[in-house]
Amino acid sequence: MTTLPTLLFALFLALAQAAAPSIRPLPPPLTVARWWDPPPTPYAAGHRGVDLSAPVGAELRAVAEGRVHYAGQVAGRGVLSLALANGLRTTYEPVRPLVAEGGRVTAGQVVAVLTEGSHCPAPCLHWGLLAGETYLNPLSLLPRPTARLLPAAPGGT
Repeated sequence: MTTLPTLLFALFLALAQAAAPSIRPLPPPLTVARWWDPPPTPYAAGHRGVDLSAPVGAELRAVAEGRVHYAGQVAGRGVLSLALANGLRTTYEPVRPLVAEGGRVTAGQVVAVLTEGSHCPAPCLHWGLLAGETYLNPLSLLPRPTARLLPAAPGGT
């Protein structure tokens, strides 16, 4: 009887995975320069996104379809914010937006170019994710790696 709950759980995971965006903001491999470190309270210090290493001039892609929530300058840096069809919002900085506020974007569309001015020691994209005013880990938008078993080495246990 434990097989049915296991199958239902596996089906739920597969459907959730299919509903999640699977486009990366940068081409693979993604290199995380600084991980998401949410603050303990809304106004405390923390890192409200992830920093992905990339060269200045790298093309940035929309991770899912949606519309441009904001494209412009904030504190002297170019910022792009996309309102996704699933109700979440992604942010990209420092960038030169290639799309206009209010415009529609498709998953995988090049929406910005990385510029200088990041808070990283080397060029990087600060990529954020919000649900309303709550910051989430943007890496949760990406598909989970698929585990694969390799054959045991000869003589291995």
